[in-house]
Amino acid sequence: MSRRSPVTACLLVAACSSRGAAPAGEGGQLDGGAEDTGVRDATFVDVIHPDAASTRFCDLPGSVQYTPAGKMRVEGGFGAEKVAFLEVPTGFCVHYFGNVGNTRQLRFAPGGDLFVASPTTGTTGGGLGGMSAIVILPDDDHDGTADASITFLDGLPSTQGIMFTSDHVYYQDSTEIWRRPYSAGDRRPSDAAELVADIRIYMSSGHWPKPIDQADDGTIYVGNGGDQGDSCDPTNPFHGGILQIDGTPGGRVVAKGFRNPISIRCQRGHNLCFAVELAMDYSADYGGREKLVPIRQGDDWGYPCCFTQHRPAPNITPPPDCSRVTPESVSFLIGDTPFSVDFDLGKWPAPYTGAAFVAVHGAYGTWAGARLVVVDVDPGTGLPRPGTSLPNVSNGAMDVFATGWDDGTRLHGRPAAVAFAADGRLFLGNDNNGDILWIAPLELAR
Repeated sequence: MSRRSPVTACLLVAACSSRGAAPAGEGGQLDGGAEDTGVRDATFVDVIHPDAASTRFCDLPGSVQYTPAGKMRVEGGFGAEKVAFLEVPTGFCVHYFGNVGNTRQLRFAPGGDLFVASPTTGTTGGGLGGMSAIVILPDDDHDGTADASITFLDGLPSTQGIMFTSDHVYYQDSTEIWRRPYSAGDRRPSDAAELVADIRIYMSSGHWPKPIDQADDGTIYVGNGGDQGDSCDPTNPFHGGILQIDGTPGGRVVAKGFRNPISIRCQRGHNLCFAVELAMDYSADYGGREKLVPIRQGDDWGYPCCFTQHRPAPNITPPPDCSRVTPESVSFLIGDTPFSVDFDLGKWPAPYTGAAFVAVHGAYGTWAGARLVVVDVDPGTGLPRPGTSLPNVSNGAMDVFATGWDDGTRLHGRPAAVAFAADGRLFLGNDNNGDILWIAPLELAR
């Protein structure tokens, strides 16, 4: 029996949406027609009736499916109209999940609960509505939408980094990295906090986020921000870069030459970790570029003296020697603002299997270029293949996966955080309006 109604065709979201009350914890939303979805022109070619026997994530009520016949809405659920502005490849679906103001980091705990960092300290991303907290969005009824927003830790205005090991949760509180015992399913702290490191080697008021992750071999890395106004110093002091949390009070320097390493993510299976670097503003005309780079001991990525290998920053006398700067293989146009990265766990179909997905925040003030991009990864080495969004250069292994935020209206926010769940869904958070959604292949089974 077909799951699709042969007689129901919808042209306007408002004409065929069957939404009910907002889920618990969704602050600022109203029921029914009073809700302002921000969607003005989304269309569906058909409505699909839910199939209770289906084991596919994309058949959950509220899913928006992208099929060869067009964009379909699975009847029922909540939030289809909030994600229908997106365009993703045929063969995938999008589903609204929940809302946390100023979503800056997504991490999945052992057991599957989604944790969200929601700071209130000002950031270069400009997100509002933060909670000064780390919150949990559980989905205990497995309907694809968060049941509630549960505060796990509060009193954290300057928090972004979150990481789970098998028995602890690590989190950022300003310059400090703390950890607490954690077991799958915990929704309240179960024991006292332990200070792991206080990162004061250099403190930036604007680039304060400290992303963290753990490599396959147990090494924990944390990012530290430099500043736009850093000057090229022959002594080459550490400002922005990557440190290892190794038991010393402030960590051990691993790599330097960063302006703002906004995200760290470790890929599984190759003992590799990566950082997303936001480089010098307004430097595109001089060869500046944002970067996705591997984390390796001793690497120097050049900032503030060099934009890349053999490319010195202008107006420095004498010109710096950039021959020893580590060359990047994945680069972005200044103003693209890549914000977060994660790697498929092997559950997506080719050509996306094992690929790196990068949330591109877009240009400040206009959000031009906001999108989700995908970079092919060599399965043998675990390294992303060369790719770029720089103009007049072949894109290589980089491609656009999802668009819609950059439509000139600024109604849909900006993609900020990505995280793959163990079940294969890609979750994407928005720091501007707080919306969190997930994307899955149509055939992905629950």
